Amino acid sequence: MSPRRVAILGSTGSIGTQALDVIARHPDEFIVAGLAAGRNVELLREQTRRFAPELTSTAADGEAGLQRVAVESQPDVLLAATDGSVAFDAVFAAVERGIDVAVANKELIVAAGELLVAAAKRSGSRLLPVDSEHSAIFQCLVGEESASVAAIVLTASGGPFWRAEREAMENAELSAALAHPTWRMGTKNTIDSATMMNKGLEVIEASRLFGIEGERVRIVVHPQSVAHGFVLFTDGSVKSQLAAPDMRVPIGYALGYPKRLSSSYGAVNGDVLGILGAKDGQAVLRYDFEAPDPARFPCIRLAYEALSAGGVAPAVLSAANEVAVAAFVEGRIAFGRIPGIIEETMNRVRPAEPSLEGVRTADSAARRAAGEIVEVIERPIR
Repeated sequence: MSPRRVAILGSTGSIGTQALDVIARHPDEFIVAGLAAGRNVELLREQTRRFAPELTSTAADGEAGLQRVAVESQPDVLLAATDGSVAFDAVFAAVERGIDVAVANKELIVAAGELLVAAAKRSGSRLLPVDSEHSAIFQCLVGEESASVAAIVLTASGGPFWRAEREAMENAELSAALAHPTWRMGTKNTIDSATMMNKGLEVIEASRLFGIEGERVRIVVHPQSVAHGFVLFTDGSVKSQLAAPDMRVPIGYALGYPKRLSSSYGAVNGDVLGILGAKDGQAVLRYDFEAPDPARFPCIRLAYEALSAGGVAPAVLSAANEVAVAAFVEGRIAFGRIPGIIEETMNRVRPAEPSLEGVRTADSAARRAAGEIVEVIERPIR
């Protein structure tokens, strides 16, 4: 069987670099057809020397560069690993041509998931989730009938503030928000984990990807980050997917699907508890599951409200969150201001029916509104 041709949008980011690590470990399985980076030109040069892609682009090439890599490199699978909406057109262009897309861009599915799923059904493109939680659900659903699914459960690590008091969270430093206990992610996703907006966005993603209404998508906090998701079936059975908290596992599953890639995690070597998440020779392994605290993490409520409202409301939520997170990272607002900025933006931007143009308009309107709100409150909470 010929190696799969892979193109990566966001090759110099956290997911992109880990994907290239997976590819490097399996040189007989994959060929790097194209790489699109942002502004880290030096790292892109290094990746180009190592993997010899046929096409590359940077932020200087704009959306046209992304589209060239996504389509003209003729990939079998496109990894969408950029943040935000910059690659929307490129991903839609790939889907419309029947190219499989490994989705690692939350904003894409949140803002335009209904449209993308519909486009994939028309073209035969497969949307392969890369988020560990959605990969878990995807794996649990293989071979199952949709009518037998009662609910799905996404697990959350709880992030760095799971045990923090609300007052301490309000003025948390950037370094504290970035100190994730288990996962290695980029800045935006790590801050989203700290607010638990990442889990709210994942609820919307799951609803779109798996065709399940929001009230049947649940969240539990699982600090060990080993059980990544559950599917509850109508006969009372429960399936779960467990793996070490390493993004290379779901990345490899998406890139190689339906084939599973070999890895060191597949070798038990007598250490069963180690495979199941035990560390440093633990003799007893414990998994904890807790309900999320909506009072300390209001972003979860906002995400469910956006999903219930439908239309472009999820796009507004996602865009407002991007602006608020960026303002926090830049030191312009306090951490505790993020949910309020998002909620006020959702109240200001008028609803509309979903279309790609409608999503773009809502995204722009939400960014303007959120930016104006940030300017007004641009001072730390005291």
